Amino acid sequence: MDVLSSGVRKGDRRALAQAITLLESSNPDHSCDADILLASLLPYSGNSIRIGISGVPGVGKSTFIERFGLHVLALQHKLAVLAIDPTSKRSGGSILGDKTRMEELSRHPDAFIRPSPAGIRLGGVGHRSREALIACEAAGYDVIFVETVGVGQSETTVADMTDLFLLLLLPGGGDELQGMKKGIVELADIVLVNKADGAMARAAERAVSDYQNAINMLRPASNDWVVPVRACSSLNGDGIDDAWRLIGEWRNVMQSNGAFEHNRHSQAQAWLWDAVRDRLEMEIRLQLDQSNEMREITKSVADGQLTVSEAAKKIIMRYRVGKAT
Repeated sequence: MDVLSSGVRKGDRRALAQAITLLESSNPDHSCDADILLASLLPYSGNSIRIGISGVPGVGKSTFIERFGLHVLALQHKLAVLAIDPTSKRSGGSILGDKTRMEELSRHPDAFIRPSPAGIRLGGVGHRSREALIACEAAGYDVIFVETVGVGQSETTVADMTDLFLLLLLPGGGDELQGMKKGIVELADIVLVNKADGAMARAAERAVSDYQNAINMLRPASNDWVVPVRACSSLNGDGIDDAWRLIGEWRNVMQSNGAFEHNRHSQAQAWLWDAVRDRLEMEIRLQLDQSNEMREITKSVADGQLTVSEAAKKIIMRYRVGKAT
């Protein structure tokens, strides 16, 4: 673990990939090494701007990220992209493989792209996205994009692990505005209407006005920041520099009023309780999964003879008895 940690901190991309693989592992035998590795990397983390990126289906997240990422790299930053892909039910692996759709970005020496499967967890991010983020920061990446699976009611978890949440929308308004999910819009710090080029340019400008009016009716997360809506084009690069400028303005405002640091403290606490739930579930399964009583409880639930709530109480009581003995 010392050698692997040293490699990550030196910016070795192969070591970083190996580290993230270990941190993402669901094998209980890897848990101790992963904890040691994470503890060694944590003091070297925290020096980046973490940007969550989500959007409606077909909005062109990968194309936007490549164009935006190349702009960030041109400003002498180091960029890591954690691209969360839908998960194969059979193999558990990623289905889309975003790295193949960011060909130019993936070849850049100062960029690191890590596609990861979302697994069975809702929220649009991976099971160990926070740990992967810490590893990327320790490797010296000062800008980190976390791309979610796609927009939906539950895909707001990314806002609990990033500093800024950027939401991509399509030109249109109308039906799209009608179908907007209030929950995810309320979390957005910046909204970009993508594909504002060619025949869609005028529609995009109208959409910007419609979305801005809608967002202005929501209660702002901060009295110091009015969520801006802008048009951009991943195809020709229009609006990309403006988007990066807005991120800089947002960061200055949030650091000045203390919200930036407060948000990171809150996220650390949320991470703690997520880890508690994960660890407790793992321990319960390791202790009880092979027991006859556990099989009987799960069968009773499947047969409709026992409610899920009652079954959960029985499992916890059985776990407590096992720990006591």
